[in-house]
Amino acid sequence: MRLPIRKSKRNTADILDPKKDIDEEEAFQMVQYAIDHGVNYFDTAYSYHEGQSETFLGKALKGYRDKVFLATKLPVKRVKGRENFHKFLDEQLRRLDTDYLDVYLLHGLNRTVWPKMKALGVFEFLDQIRANGRARYVGFSFHDDVKIFKEIVDSYDWAQCQIQYNYFDEHYQAGREGITYAASKGLGIVVMEPLRGGQLTDPIPSEIQSIWDSAEKKRTPAEWALRWVWNHLEVSTVLSGMSTLGQVKENIRSADGGNPDLLSKKELSIIHQAKEVYKRMLRIDCTGCAYCMPCKSGVNIPMNLTLYNDRFMFKNPERSMRRYNMTPEQMALNCTECGECEECCPQHIKIMDELKIVHQTLFRPKP
Repeated sequence: MRLPIRKSKRNTADILDPKKDIDEEEAFQMVQYAIDHGVNYFDTAYSYHEGQSETFLGKALKGYRDKVFLATKLPVKRVKGRENFHKFLDEQLRRLDTDYLDVYLLHGLNRTVWPKMKALGVFEFLDQIRANGRARYVGFSFHDDVKIFKEIVDSYDWAQCQIQYNYFDEHYQAGREGITYAASKGLGIVVMEPLRGGQLTDPIPSEIQSIWDSAEKKRTPAEWALRWVWNHLEVSTVLSGMSTLGQVKENIRSADGGNPDLLSKKELSIIHQAKEVYKRMLRIDCTGCAYCMPCKSGVNIPMNLTLYNDRFMFKNPERSMRRYNMTPEQMALNCTECGECEECCPQHIKIMDELKIVHQTLFRPKP
């Protein structure tokens, strides 16, 4: 079984506005059904569900711990000093009610937090927890460009990496190039966001649905997206967020036939058609190449333009606004109009003007 269940009630693969309350009765059912039907990888993190996720999962895995591969993550952005490494891990082990983790990941590495982790001696910490058995394996999850990704891959003896990958974001962040590189270095590859936080499944534009309907073999939009990821030989595990027991059952049925190189050329062509239609809905023709980065004012230009495009393509404005407002230090508002980004843009986008529109569209003042 290559499909894990990720997190718990009311979560998606890219939870952006986690609810504090967990419907434990239904969530217990989901976890137990998943394990009983072959799911053996559970991924959580310190901050999910405002800190409730690890505690819930610790309770849900009672009697199942030896049947699953349990992963959680060090909240690197909260680390203030070297002593915090062990402090957080100790707390997480207590929450999860376990003596060890199968894998411990550094959560959300990027060009900002990565130098800080190295300076604080994270490699020594990782060596220690591997040696004393508190973590069988170590890895990292990632959100940045492929250049930084390769640097991180080459820096340590990682067991695995976790990256965003789906048919729409094939070349986004680490993307296809990163997957190929990490696999060549022997890392296990865990894919998050296979459904792009649910955007590739709901709501579905009529133009996209007509493409799925044209296929000889009928599949749900979720199954098309998951099958595309499973079709890659390099991918070890796919994280799919599920909110109901029905979704768990659907994804397990889908996973039963999800193996590398099983999609036909015709089926791959259908998925490519859907991707191209989504692309034609772009408001800003940004390819995410990141030639405009780094911005000396801290603006994450590709992220801002992507969120603006998502606002219109996937017809879920609340999601784009939540993501935009989560990282004020990277907001378009911080642009000082130096113009360096426009000089580097191969698409000749009027970035300074677009950033103003992005902020006007996505900014939501705190109440």
